[in-house]
Amino acid sequence: MTAQDREGLVRVTTTGVRPASMIMRARVLLALDTSVGEVDSKEVIAARLGVSGETLRLVAKRFAETGGDVHATIARKKRDLPPVPSPVTGEVEARLIAMACSQPPQGHTRWSLRLLEKHVALAEDIPDLDHSTIGRVLKTELRPHLRKCWTIPPRANAEFAARMEDVLAVYARPYDPARPVVCMDEKPYQLLDHVRDPLPARPGHDARQDSEYIRCGTCSIFVWTEPLRGWRRVQALSQRTRTDWASQVKQLLSVDYPDTETVVLVMDNLNTHSIASLYEAFEPQEAFALAQRLEIHHTPRHGSWLNIAEIELSALTRQCLDRRISDLGILNTELSAWQNATNTDQRQVNWQFTTHDARIKLRHLYPKN
Repeated sequence: MTAQDREGLVRVTTTGVRPASMIMRARVLLALDTSVGEVDSKEVIAARLGVSGETLRLVAKRFAETGGDVHATIARKKRDLPPVPSPVTGEVEARLIAMACSQPPQGHTRWSLRLLEKHVALAEDIPDLDHSTIGRVLKTELRPHLRKCWTIPPRANAEFAARMEDVLAVYARPYDPARPVVCMDEKPYQLLDHVRDPLPARPGHDARQDSEYIRCGTCSIFVWTEPLRGWRRVQALSQRTRTDWASQVKQLLSVDYPDTETVVLVMDNLNTHSIASLYEAFEPQEAFALAQRLEIHHTPRHGSWLNIAEIELSALTRQCLDRRISDLGILNTELSAWQNATNTDQRQVNWQFTTHDARIKLRHLYPKN
């Protein structure tokens, strides 16, 4: 090599930021250069540079093939042939998505990537693909191998549209203390206890609890909320019969709103949420008197998202119920503490979705005239 070549290689190994493979080849060329005198044996050079004898041979061969061009020797060799084309063509991708969207084989509730891999291997018109490749193909916004569940209302449903607009009209009313709008909902809750006491958090370690637990029965949590006032009442009962719901209504009218002539009540269509439950729990005179003080509006079937009480249940679940509670009394104590703290903050719900919005965004729910 010329003195200029050696100077360029020295700069490659000592200055700037370059790929490690380029620096390694430059050091090999400098070590093999006989223009400055006798060089060490290949074994000594390989040990000193930390490379193999085969690497020395390949670098020397490439130097000879390039006609002594040091820059071409140390640079990354250009690919002679184009890369291997992907076996996943547009047609193959379409077939994979169609298979993932089809009915899974008997004994399986849904397609998994491993299951798709086995069935792709059996298909004659699809190349063999491993599960990781299939996963990359299906990892689109569609993701057909996964399934999400939500309530899908029917299209062009006049009953849904009518009840939805009825509830939205109630939410659009101005605040009236004489006719408060109260939303009601309930959810089941499983009482659980620890088999072993959980470990508290400490420096370097998160809080831990054993995955094993003890079942202590179930209960039902009732939530009553007046969104514009920022008030809610939460209570857990051992069951959710018609009598339980009727007792909750009586407490609402006689304790929470004793001086209010009418309470506007929004709730879903659960079988216990009806005036008939009052007649099963109380004498006819008392049941009639309670019913006369209620103005009931039911959310549409498959439209429980219209119930503001569901927002309160969601907040309650995240803030209070995300743990194991084994006793109904302890649960009610915790619910009371959450209720009092939230009522003190007077957190209100500012409902934004209007009838005008519904007629535009949910126009597929309205019958076409």
